[in-house]
Amino acid sequence: MPANTTASSGSSGSAGAKTGKKKGRRARLIVIALVLALVAGIGYGAYWSVATVRASYPQTNGSVKIDGLSANVDVKRDSYGIPQIYADSDTDLFRAQGFVQAQDRFWEMDVRRHMTAGRLSEMFGSGQVDTDAFLRTLGWRKIAQEEYDTVLSADTKKNLQAYADGVNAYLNGRDGKDISVEYAALGLTNDYKPTKWTPVDSVAWLKAMAWDLRGNMQEEIDRSLMTSRLSKEQIDELYPAYPYDKHRPIVDQGAISSVTGAFDPAATSSTGVGANTVQGATEGLNTQLSSLSDTLDEIPALLGPNGNGIGSNSWVVSGTYTTTGKPLLANDPHLAPQLPSLWYQMGLHCRQLSATCRYDTAGYTFSGMPGVIIGHNQDIAWGFTNLGADVTDLFLEKVSDEGYQYDGKVKPFVTRKETIKVAGGESRHITVRETNNGPLVSDRSGELEKVGQKAPVTNAAPDRGDGYAVALKWTALEPGHSMDAVFELNRAKDFKTFRAAAEHFEVPSQNLVYADTKGNIGYQAPGKIPVRKAGNGTMPSPGWASSYGWEKNPIPFDKLPYEYNPKRGYIVTANQAVIDEKKYPYLLTKDWGYGTRSQRINDLIESKIKGGGKISTDDMQKMQMDNTSEIAALLVPELMKINVSDKSVREAQKLLEGWDYTQEPDSAAAAYFNAVWRNILRLAFGDKLPKELRVKGECLTVLPADSTGPVDEQDKPVRECGQRDTDTAQPDGGDRWYQVVAKLMDDENNGWWQSPKNRKDKATETRDELFGRAMKDARWELTAKLGKDISTWSWGRLHQLTLKNQTLGTEGPDVLQRALNRGPWNLGGGEAAVNASGWNAAGGYEVIWVPSMRMVVNVGDWDKSRWINLTGASGHAFSAHYTDQTDKWVNGELLDWSFGTNAVAKATKDTLTLKPSQ
Repeated sequence: MPANTTASSGSSGSAGAKTGKKKGRRARLIVIALVLALVAGIGYGAYWSVATVRASYPQTNGSVKIDGLSANVDVKRDSYGIPQIYADSDTDLFRAQGFVQAQDRFWEMDVRRHMTAGRLSEMFGSGQVDTDAFLRTLGWRKIAQEEYDTVLSADTKKNLQAYADGVNAYLNGRDGKDISVEYAALGLTNDYKPTKWTPVDSVAWLKAMAWDLRGNMQEEIDRSLMTSRLSKEQIDELYPAYPYDKHRPIVDQGAISSVTGAFDPAATSSTGVGANTVQGATEGLNTQLSSLSDTLDEIPALLGPNGNGIGSNSWVVSGTYTTTGKPLLANDPHLAPQLPSLWYQMGLHCRQLSATCRYDTAGYTFSGMPGVIIGHNQDIAWGFTNLGADVTDLFLEKVSDEGYQYDGKVKPFVTRKETIKVAGGESRHITVRETNNGPLVSDRSGELEKVGQKAPVTNAAPDRGDGYAVALKWTALEPGHSMDAVFELNRAKDFKTFRAAAEHFEVPSQNLVYADTKGNIGYQAPGKIPVRKAGNGTMPSPGWASSYGWEKNPIPFDKLPYEYNPKRGYIVTANQAVIDEKKYPYLLTKDWGYGTRSQRINDLIESKIKGGGKISTDDMQKMQMDNTSEIAALLVPELMKINVSDKSVREAQKLLEGWDYTQEPDSAAAAYFNAVWRNILRLAFGDKLPKELRVKGECLTVLPADSTGPVDEQDKPVRECGQRDTDTAQPDGGDRWYQVVAKLMDDENNGWWQSPKNRKDKATETRDELFGRAMKDARWELTAKLGKDISTWSWGRLHQLTLKNQTLGTEGPDVLQRALNRGPWNLGGGEAAVNASGWNAAGGYEVIWVPSMRMVVNVGDWDKSRWINLTGASGHAFSAHYTDQTDKWVNGELLDWSFGTNAVAKATKDTLTLKPSQ
């Protein structure tokens, strides 16, 4: 038994092991036995046993004594293992939160803090050195330490310390194998031992969150890479302007007031001068950034592949239009599928609110960080989606051993030494160099040293020499207040205090939706968003001139858009444009999501309201599962007009007759259409992109990149193979590509419809020829994948979700992956549908990002709210709560969400009392 803990009034074990049916318990033991048998087959059986697997299950009944508590704390868990914590002080509440999250998720927390600190090599060996070196160069942990030391409030630091103390109370006296079975597996090759948790470990996680939601950095790289094969005009065609006429922005009224100088939802025209958004300000400074892109692919995308197809949904409807008479608020963030889920459901309750105990909140938390990220308290509810603000810029830097050039002078680098400890190997040493535009990310790879060697530059640029280095400027590399904002949101009482909290939520920049028990709804765009001296952030900028770069101060918070009780009675945010750029003087980004999901949600709400109906909680839930494909509605009528001579292809074409464009998992029509869409993209665009953007290993015979004309004796075709990871290759098929194709539809002879003449297949000349070819290719692709008999086809068989443990489940031995991973599940939905089960059309049909949770908050009648997680509360692979919510998530079901004392008591299956040790 660990030191300072004493069990009483019940034995330890998972809640499911105590309250579940004997049949379920027997099934889990059989699974464990099978795993042990498999492990024994590869020589590990001597180290593992049922006791080893079960040793780490949390105690959920009885009592435990832990250091530092001032009074008893109750941890009440429901039948899904979701905890609700009751305490008498803030310090006790957050100490208990740390203890409970460590019970369920410490392995996840430990890996996460090693990632943010650039210390994965200490756990997993030399294979992680390059990732660690890149993360050390970015300096996430260093910035987090600066935030904790110099920026965060004393109150926030007190809460962070209490949380860390709770985690350490759980770790005290426990070996790795007592904490999680993964440590037992890791112990076979590594003598790693978990160390104490610190407050900075929690703060650093916000940097990882900001990294994955950083905006248009990938688009900036991709546009640069395209210059090797495409003209500026062609690149512009692949990045069309946001369709404000078709897809409503979040805020459709308001402007910078000429009276107050602040944003005013009632103002009609903005005044003042914002960023210089002139296109082409950095023209001529494009560079091939393939090696930088390769390095970025290696950084763990904890929240999902980054790009403008990725996003989230949230919307709030005024009580005027709801069956409850109070607002309803929905949210489902779209992130990478993970096991366990990124989110951890939890309630944090003061038994009695007072000056020393100020929290009564519940929702979705991050394991390893105190407080609630998304959810509600007793007065307000809030949700997040990614705003997508452009908060990163790449700068070309002319460097030498002495430093970097800036306004004709050489400035010395700011340098620091970093030592990377490697499990089972020698430590590695790196030097990080920084310019006034940020760290040199090109220092981390031999290939990156060549970045910029072929960049066409203007006459004003410094001599190329050995090429240019690349620096990354990013708002998250400056200390900020986002951790303060989490606690301020949790305590907010009204729109005023909500906005005050939002002002501190600097990175990542998020759309915040709001509702309160008095019937008000609102929206705020927060974030530290730079003001550029020149350029629009779509291409790398010259780092050697002071005329570029960022102004000293970001866009002032009081000039950022917001809404409060808009006349239309609802607010939708789904990564679309925040506000029409013609009505707003500041540049937020040039790379919005293109508004397909947001407009569908707008249309669903409006159709209900205009029909005289009221929106219910059930309606909100059904909207979250809407599977409609906008691109199918555009293309299918044209596909049906094409005369198909091949009998088998014509048979597949008939699947589209009468199809309603919904992508249900059992739909053969959805399977065939999405295969046609994938092949249209490949033929029209994918085969014309440079190798750096195409899928790794897929090879084409193409003209050399520097060719300017058709194939002739001088320009002989070459064999080029793709280099991009399947999750980030192009064209990905997101709603940017919807806009690209929509703009070309009426131009049947456009050059994009013409396939290269140096291919073995017959070249296409027109849109319909290419569509016919895509229909044929799709038929035979699905025949290979799903069989010749189209009656057996279904979208779900193509579009599958496999949940993978994020460490040993992806890199461990096959037998260990089978033990830790779950699935597959057949899913409906798809790219840019409201039910956004994302897939990359360049890479295949596998689900790569999902609604990571779903919630519908019944404001004011909190106990009628509903929620679901992608997996379950537990991170323990054989716990009853490892994936016990997944089947319901797949089917679009939500669980009851108890909040009030009586409702929680009724739902409670296990109660653990944490007691002071003295």
